[in-house]
Amino acid sequence: MKFITMNHRLGRYLSRMHSAATDPLLAELRRETNRLGEVSICQISEEQGTFLSILVAALGVRSALEIGTFTGYSSVCIARALGRGGRLLCLDQSEEWTDIARKYWAKARLDGRVELRLGPALTSLRQLERKLTFDFVFIDAEKTQYEAYYEAVLPRVRRNGLILFDNMLWRGRVARRPLAHPAARAVDALNQKLARDPRVEAVLLSIADGLQLCRKL
Repeated sequence: MKFITMNHRLGRYLSRMHSAATDPLLAELRRETNRLGEVSICQISEEQGTFLSILVAALGVRSALEIGTFTGYSSVCIARALGRGGRLLCLDQSEEWTDIARKYWAKARLDGRVELRLGPALTSLRQLERKLTFDFVFIDAEKTQYEAYYEAVLPRVRRNGLILFDNMLWRGRVARRPLAHPAARAVDALNQKLARDPRVEAVLLSIADGLQLCRKL
């Protein structure tokens, strides 16, 4: 097996080696989110944000979906990179956290590109317009619901479209046995399912807390 053992020094190095590392708006959003305290751990890493932007721009994404918006860091990264006329639909159930996201969408002049629907994600998914499809989906919400989100979203993703899941290493716990935490069990089960699922091509990437990248076949 070929891999590099991560440590704090190498992790800090990696976290700095990406484009937009000094973006003032994203930096301001990170600072405001960090002031929320322990819940700020829900914010994606800077390098994940850049990775999302690169994928969205390279694919020329016009229709994107985000499940789990929190304070808006990932949505800003996705929406900025959308192709001309592109739209991002965000699903979240917290008005408190997404109020922060709305503020930064306005600052980034993304109001016309982003739509927010509040409520339980599975309910919102079931209520989507019948013919609505997506080129790109980012999922970072309730881990025990990940498989349900996947099955609800996959029929709406176009061929060669991408689905990304965050926290798919679950702080390294997925490789430990027994898996005591329900979220760790759910993430591990989905990782194993995606590796065998003939409907997608999937790879698990060790970016931050793990990104599972799936291409619909």
